[in-house]
Amino acid sequence: MKVGVIMGGVSSEYEVSLNTGREMLKHLDRSKYEVVPVVITEREQLIGQVKGLDFALLALHGTYGEDGTVQGTLETLGIPYSGSGVLSSSLCMDKHLSKTILRSKGIPTPDWLCWDRTEDVVPEAVERLGYPVMVKPNSGGSSIGMTKVNSSQELRSAVEKAFAADQSVLVESYTEGQEITCPILGGTLLPVIGIHARGAEWFDYSSKYEQGGADERVIQLPAEILERVQTAALACYRALKCSVYARVDMLLKNGIPYVLEVNTLPGMTETSLLPKSALAAGFTFSSLLDEIIAGSLKERRANQAVQVTQEVMVTKMEEERQEVAGHA
Repeated sequence: MKVGVIMGGVSSEYEVSLNTGREMLKHLDRSKYEVVPVVITEREQLIGQVKGLDFALLALHGTYGEDGTVQGTLETLGIPYSGSGVLSSSLCMDKHLSKTILRSKGIPTPDWLCWDRTEDVVPEAVERLGYPVMVKPNSGGSSIGMTKVNSSQELRSAVEKAFAADQSVLVESYTEGQEITCPILGGTLLPVIGIHARGAEWFDYSSKYEQGGADERVIQLPAEILERVQTAALACYRALKCSVYARVDMLLKNGIPYVLEVNTLPGMTETSLLPKSALAAGFTFSSLLDEIIAGSLKERRANQAVQVTQEVMVTKMEEERQEVAGHA
């Protein structure tokens, strides 16, 4: 099977994507797959570079990668790809929309505001939300463009920084608690990882990607809290239509898990959280990739079968309509 590792992209997470792609290339089993690196730097390159692939292993992050656009293109081309589908990818990429859905399902998530233009900025609304707050791009990742704001004097510059990275900005109530992440593979929760940033007040870019930037380890939670975490993580996975694998980021405060976001293409670098959790569950990096590929192929085939059934039904309805019209 010819597997293309699609990496790079056009978002601010280009370098992170390359790191994910390189790690995937390093660990793919060459006895099972013919592996092809596919580096994208412009949107127009995708169609030409994926021709002839049997499977697209997505190492992309951010816009034109996690937002459903690449997934939609690959579906149109008939090339199966890794991870969640178009709808789930677009839902999870939009933090405001995904938080709205989670809140409607009764899943705890920090209070927030969302602004689409600088003219929408209302400092009084942030005052009501209560400082400190986290200001972040609504559709960004890797903590790029994100700032912790402690007072109204710091708000404007933080908002401008976030708008420089995205078309809309999320202002989220700062929740002080234990940061955890909950990887899910095939609908099953993998070991929970606790995160503690070293030398930083919160889990920023350098904490995430620099060696030794954070203490990230599998943790054992009390049974009652673990059950709440598992329930919340899987509820997110289902509510946002995720499939194959995902990672749910949370903060634990007074034993209550508050969901921050859901990642449909979580990082797979050497410092990334999903591979670390999977290793604790008994998966090598290579076997984790095997599982993702196998699960994705199964998911794509199931979706294709549904589409074929729908097409048959539409054809039958049209034939019946024409038959009725012929007797009229």
